[in-house]
Amino acid sequence: MSGTPRERARERTIGDIVRIGREHLASHGAAALSLRAVARDLGVVSSAVYRYVKSRDELLTLLVVDAYDELGDAVDEAVGGLPAADFSGRLRALARAVRGWALREPARYALLFGSPVPGYEAPSERTTGPGTRVVLALVAIAEAAWRGGALAVPEEGPLPKQLAQDLEAIRGEYALEAPAAVVSRWLQVWATLFGAVSFEVFGQYGGTLTRPGELFEQQLDTLVQLAGLGAAASRA
Repeated sequence: MSGTPRERARERTIGDIVRIGREHLASHGAAALSLRAVARDLGVVSSAVYRYVKSRDELLTLLVVDAYDELGDAVDEAVGGLPAADFSGRLRALARAVRGWALREPARYALLFGSPVPGYEAPSERTTGPGTRVVLALVAIAEAAWRGGALAVPEEGPLPKQLAQDLEAIRGEYALEAPAAVVSRWLQVWATLFGAVSFEVFGQYGGTLTRPGELFEQQLDTLVQLAGLGAAASRA
């Protein structure tokens, strides 16, 4: 923490507000967040909190950015601990990190990937960067695997015209060498991963599975194959 004593005190106060907001999110849900309640637990009058956080929506934005960053940090730490050329290992580590964080922080995961909070729209200028950290980590693994000769182009028919255009736009935005068919596969990996995690976090298995983690490990095998990182995937 840097800056003047006043700036440091402000940062600490905002940190305390976010911490209490996380606790209220877990206890009461996003729709019930209240700056007055946060002020009460902080031990100050509500008008004092408004000097730091102007509205409930701003508190939600702080919580969204905080959650995205913590999830991104968990993914970066998990992936960064493996050799750069261990592409399937990195994909598995990323997926396990997402699931592990989501199960530890179900309320914060729900804030990011669950039902929208009524009346709230996250400001893209503040949330897009943190919110794309995981998918960019996936993109980095895919692109490195492609450049390293570890991915094959999927043997599929022509892509639908609009999808092909969208995929080419993605390739251009991120300066990807991997062809559109590979980008399509990895978008499916992204969606499948978060679908599997959401199914578990939101209790969609009910009481069907005693150890859902065992199913998740099988799902990882499917993700690796879908991504083109199976044993027979390397292109000539």
